[in-house]
Amino acid sequence: MTIRVLLADDQALLRSAFRVLVDSEPDMEVVGEASDGAEAVRLTKEQRADVVLMDIRMPGTDGLAATRMISADPDLADVRVVILTTFEVDDYVVQSLRAGASGFLGKGAEPEELLNAIRIAAGGQALLSPAATTGLIARFLAQRDPADGDRDPARGERLDSLTVREREVLVQVAGGHSNDEIAERLEVSPLTVKTHVNRAMAKLGARDRAQLVVIAYESGLVRPRVE
Repeated sequence: MTIRVLLADDQALLRSAFRVLVDSEPDMEVVGEASDGAEAVRLTKEQRADVVLMDIRMPGTDGLAATRMISADPDLADVRVVILTTFEVDDYVVQSLRAGASGFLGKGAEPEELLNAIRIAAGGQALLSPAATTGLIARFLAQRDPADGDRDPARGERLDSLTVREREVLVQVAGGHSNDEIAERLEVSPLTVKTHVNRAMAKLGARDRAQLVVIAYESGLVRPRVE
């Protein structure tokens, strides 16, 4: 199946470079280009994109607002947004994940990293670049809420619906571990882990693993480690 990719960036030169790269792959194609967030949302609907590579800082409707719009639209529930940013250490990154993005990647990433990011997102996995680890997300959440006053009590209550094993798996997901790594740690099969992850996403209303990471921290199940 061909992955349909939409490019959203206000820099035409970058869009052209990304288009050449993406279109060179046999399993993906660029189905549209947008120079602002509003156009990105419109084209995502019209072109039935699978993955949107979304810049944060764009004129008019920015990438953060556009990500929220896409995530809130039931008709776009299968669309995955990957945030592209010049500055990976950026508070907007956490806001983007909270808004529904599947992850983020620096614009300076290697071509293979970008292509792999598209495939990971299309497969419903969380994408955090090497320089933007789960620990970074934890530090951001700690900085925004040093007194734990911003914890979401509703999400904390929803954790009650999880089984003990699902909670254990959620903690491992929040630690940035893959299904294979979690399976080895918990001494179960990768398929069992995948089942627990899917059930946790359904119970918590998470679009993907990236959202599970945010929920785990915001609910207080996993505590930020501030270095």
